[in-house]
Amino acid sequence: MAAQDKEIQSVWTRAERRRRGQPALSRDHIVAEAMALLDAEGTEALSMRKLGARLGAGATSLYTYVTNKEELLELTTDAAFGEISPPVPVADGDWRPAVRDVAYEVRSMILRHPWLSSVLGEIGLLYLGPSVMRLNEGFVTLLEEAGFEPVDADTAVTMTFAFVIGLAITEAASLQTIRRSGLTEAEWYRKFWPAAEVATRPYPRMHKRYLDIGPQLAEPGLDMERFRRDSFDTQMDRLLDGLDPALRKAR
Repeated sequence: MAAQDKEIQSVWTRAERRRRGQPALSRDHIVAEAMALLDAEGTEALSMRKLGARLGAGATSLYTYVTNKEELLELTTDAAFGEISPPVPVADGDWRPAVRDVAYEVRSMILRHPWLSSVLGEIGLLYLGPSVMRLNEGFVTLLEEAGFEPVDADTAVTMTFAFVIGLAITEAASLQTIRRSGLTEAEWYRKFWPAAEVATRPYPRMHKRYLDIGPQLAEPGLDMERFRRDSFDTQMDRLLDGLDPALRKAR
């Protein structure tokens, strides 16, 4: 059969195979152990051989349930999205708090699983995963029942996820860099800022922004987690204003 005539295969549409003699092993069990390994050691440590050893099974046994490492990453990523509660329609039609809640859950999920920052851009068929599908279905339903036109609801979902995921993976990657340094977040920024001040000097507007924020980060006792969360709040307000049909019509 010519390549153009073949269907594109997906782990989400292929029936799960089971292997006789290993009743304790299942795709769910494999995914849970893979997530634990990823959380502890990152994507560089993930291999079918190492995962098989953690499960007390050979790598060959795992291929009964998962075709390759790429499929395993699709499964673990969808499992991570399964930690997020899909939004539900609200009686008063005020969709903004529900969208904000989803945004916070997505951000928190990525910060819990920082390995996602290196894999989300590489997973081609993630959108077919059941957890992602449930989340999208709930999100679209919330917006349509709040009065969004279908095309506007689709756009709002895409924009929200693009914004939150993009911001959160950058945040997660930065936090990983700081953890590897052995410094606290506040200590790291105090040591980083002199280099940032020098690097931005040829760019006057960026330099001014760095000079404005530098003293805030140097304040003793600054709660860095709260600082990052407040910044996220402000940006979410701007995004929600842009998505709001009522505000767009008023312009």
